[in-house]
Amino acid sequence: MCNACFARGLSRRLVLGGGLAAAAVTTCIGPAKSQPVRAAETPDAALNLLLEGNERYASNRLNERDFSASRAARAQGQAPFAAILGCADSRVAPELAFDRMPGDLFVVRVAGNFMTPDGLASLEYGAAVLGTKIVMVLGHTACGAVNATVGALQKGNDLPGHIADLVRAMKPGIAPVLKESGDDLPERAAVANVRYTVQRLVEARPILADLVVGGKLRIVGAVYNLATGKVALV
Repeated sequence: MCNACFARGLSRRLVLGGGLAAAAVTTCIGPAKSQPVRAAETPDAALNLLLEGNERYASNRLNERDFSASRAARAQGQAPFAAILGCADSRVAPELAFDRMPGDLFVVRVAGNFMTPDGLASLEYGAAVLGTKIVMVLGHTACGAVNATVGALQKGNDLPGHIADLVRAMKPGIAPVLKESGDDLPERAAVANVRYTVQRLVEARPILADLVVGGKLRIVGAVYNLATGKVALV
């Protein structure tokens, strides 16, 4: 799609709350062919699909799928119903954890699942252009990035390369829990990191905050349990 058409489509979506302008799309790529259908059209329905899918995954009752059946439609476009801001941890695979097909989830990943400028731009694109109805910030248990941040804040660890940048980014959300008592510091730190990121996204203007206020987007936080596969809202 040409840059001018993209800009027109994005502006129209922000004003009208719809998809890319039909005229702009037609001008760029011709008449629409068979397009993927979004699995949910409201934030509540989108959240329910995620939680229902995770229940199937955790209980090992995944839906049987033919991954090739809708490949041609996906080649024509995408209509994800949810965006996931998740950790880069290799043990957490959102499409599996929520039992969804390719094209259902718009996934942004970074070690520690925190908000970066590029990640925010991607989530804005997912919501404003692709029409995602929910953003889930997905942390997980035994997170190496969270534990490294806790260790650095407690002991002043000198982390190599750009790994220290992770600590600086995650410090505002995690530092307050270090003042609290309790033996479950890693778990509390993971939850605090998720909640801090959710709040930043909710307040991210102009795109995400405006969509949230308008009821067109919901932003939630959750933690994935590596041992059980269950996702719990936080």
